[in-house]
Amino acid sequence: MHIQDIFAKHATTFSFEFFPPKTDQASQQLYANIAQLESLRPEFVSVTYGAGGGTRERTHNLVVRIKKATTLDPIPHLTCVCHSEADIQQIIERYAEEGVSNILALGGDPPRDMTNYDRDADAFQHAADLVAFIRRFNDQGSHPDSRGFGIGVAGFPEGHPATPNRLLELDHLKAKVDAGADYICTQLFFDNRDYYDFCERCELAGIRVPIIAGLMPITTASGMKRMAELAAGARFPAELLRLVGRCGDDADAVERVGLEWATQQCRDLLDHKARGIHFYTLNRSDITRRIYADLGLTRSAT
Repeated sequence: MHIQDIFAKHATTFSFEFFPPKTDQASQQLYANIAQLESLRPEFVSVTYGAGGGTRERTHNLVVRIKKATTLDPIPHLTCVCHSEADIQQIIERYAEEGVSNILALGGDPPRDMTNYDRDADAFQHAADLVAFIRRFNDQGSHPDSRGFGIGVAGFPEGHPATPNRLLELDHLKAKVDAGADYICTQLFFDNRDYYDFCERCELAGIRVPIIAGLMPITTASGMKRMAELAAGARFPAELLRLVGRCGDDADAVERVGLEWATQQCRDLLDHKARGIHFYTLNRSDITRRIYADLGLTRSAT
């Protein structure tokens, strides 16, 4: 379903993110978790993307399997790095042929094994360029939906790590929206005030598209440290750090703290009529299902 239709149908959307597994065992675990999360009836699920050839194919294969074997609506990520125009054209043509309705267009980072990669070789230097290319593809009428792909982009409530100038950061985000983005999905955050302030600043900048809140529940103390590394700039409120610190080496207690914190974030977001909540699942189903249960959500919001 085109993302515009999803937002027209639901006051608040619920969605999940998966990443392509690298082993057969991980694949089996992921598909088992997808089956459990399918019963929660999210409005869509997204699938992350790596620019390398093998990783690229894993993303495509997972998206197609979700599309064909489940009732879920997959949104593949697509990045600028390591791609020519011909590469991107081929990828989106394949998705159009499979009936994929939406794409999340990102700047992206080079694969970790390509530390000296020269971004100047990429056909698209910024996500706004990729959005514009997909929009031109849409205008050619090559997609089964006459509107073409719905297009999402990323937003950063705590600030983009590569753009310390927060005014310039909003200019870049507006450029993506002006190029044709239909919605924004945010990077993870742990203080809802950052999300609300971000939404207000977007409004002031003339950005009017829906903004989905991205959440990643803390499940372990070591996982929290990895979040700080992967989501550069992630801010952990003092209260959250205090609660996790009190848990000491009790892993179950850390998980309970993370679950309750994320659940409270969701309650507050729902009270403030957030346009959507997107769970970064890390390919697990248990925490998301427990949050749904605590919120009393037996099925997706309507």
